Amino acid sequence: MSMNTGTMAKDLTGVQSSNTQEYLIFVLDNEAYGLDILKVQEIRGYGTVTKIANTPEFIKGVINLRGLIVPIVDLRIKFNMGSIIYNEFTVVIILNVSNRIIGMVVDGVTDVIIIDAEQIKSVPDIVASIDTKYITGLATVDEKMFILIDIEQLMSSQEMALVDVASTH
Repeated sequence: MSMNTGTMAKDLTGVQSSNTQEYLIFVLDNEAYGLDILKVQEIRGYGTVTKIANTPEFIKGVINLRGLIVPIVDLRIKFNMGSIIYNEFTVVIILNVSNRIIGMVVDGVTDVIIIDAEQIKSVPDIVASIDTKYITGLATVDEKMFILIDIEQLMSSQEMALVDVASTH
């Protein structure tokens, strides 16, 4: 609708607000996943976590983040991805999901990319590593494929409701 189409092509904010979205790309067991960058509060190195009794195995415990007690979820355990090795690349992505602060342990963070809606394809039924109800699609950018996760739905799911129990003690 704009008469000034020549400059619109250079206005990334205009393009981004309609058909594109920024994703933080993280790695779990050599697979690349993406989540909405707007849900990310910060990224920190993995450190000491205080274990809470009677919580599911995927809840590693809690950390004190500037006076706020934050539950830490290890997605490798949650997704049954086999042996877990914590090293210098292991990070915690601090998320703000449904007005809750939650930490998520991943093998590493690789990039922030802009993905156009046209680059996102639906998930075939054969993907079995994680429950497909948490996957919004598969995106291919520069010959690389990313599994896009609806982190809000995952962290707000019924089994994750235990995160709230852990964070209130």
